[in-house]
Amino acid sequence: MRFDPPEAALVAADVQRALAEDLGSGDATAELLPADATASAYVITREAAVLCGQAWFEACFRALDPTVEIRWQAADGDRLTAGQTFVELQGNARALVSAERCALNFVQTLSATAGVTAAHVAAVAGTRTRILDTRKTLPGLRIAQKYAVRCGGGSNHRIGLFDAILIKENHIAAAGSLSAAVGAARARHPELLLEVEVENFDELHEALAAGVDRVMLDEFSDADLGRAVADVAGRAEIEVSGGVDLTRLRTIAASGVDFISIGALTKHVRAIDLSMRVKLDVRRAISATS
Repeated sequence: MRFDPPEAALVAADVQRALAEDLGSGDATAELLPADATASAYVITREAAVLCGQAWFEACFRALDPTVEIRWQAADGDRLTAGQTFVELQGNARALVSAERCALNFVQTLSATAGVTAAHVAAVAGTRTRILDTRKTLPGLRIAQKYAVRCGGGSNHRIGLFDAILIKENHIAAAGSLSAAVGAARARHPELLLEVEVENFDELHEALAAGVDRVMLDEFSDADLGRAVADVAGRAEIEVSGGVDLTRLRTIAASGVDFISIGALTKHVRAIDLSMRVKLDVRRAISATS
């Protein structure tokens, strides 16, 4: 399956920030290499992974060497095995070593999110339940991480505070009641998905009576999930949040809920272990210095 990355301008902005942070006034170490020396390189993964981040990887190298050749042996969303080479490069030696860390940082982080998501998606396979991400993302990398969730087989919740309404406890308190909060939200933004987080059955029934699009069951027990699904009876979508881990996923999905949102997909990130090996074109280097 092909996964379309975010717009090129967004990827370029991510990469520009990363390179500026790393290079500063210039790569003092890379300056030891002849300016016109060429090199080849390849990247392997030290562990099993789900690949993600090709667009960011390419943009890092192309920002320093627009003519660099990049040959992929896998695509975003593909499963990689430990020791597998998944990309080869050839281009300006200085550019390859200068862009290496930023390029690997993107791939190791996004592949981590994709891999964790894939494990959660596998846990609910065969059920109607879809795995969602949250807004608990690394600052500045939300769109990238949400793309990684899709590469792992998951689905995206709202991107930010602008594209859907999620009414929670503090909103209800400020509005005076759940029904009042829902009414105000409908009046202001009738075009947006309207979801309400509920913590008990009284709130669930009030949300249903108010005509919400989706209810979020927060910290409901396994026994209460089945009752909640029966009470909703298809009148709204059902999302489960809180107290969710891999060991409980299958039980939650078996209750018949539509979605399970999991902050750990993007929040508890342990980057995968990647290694890039570079080989200088010795003949070009000798020629340049002779």
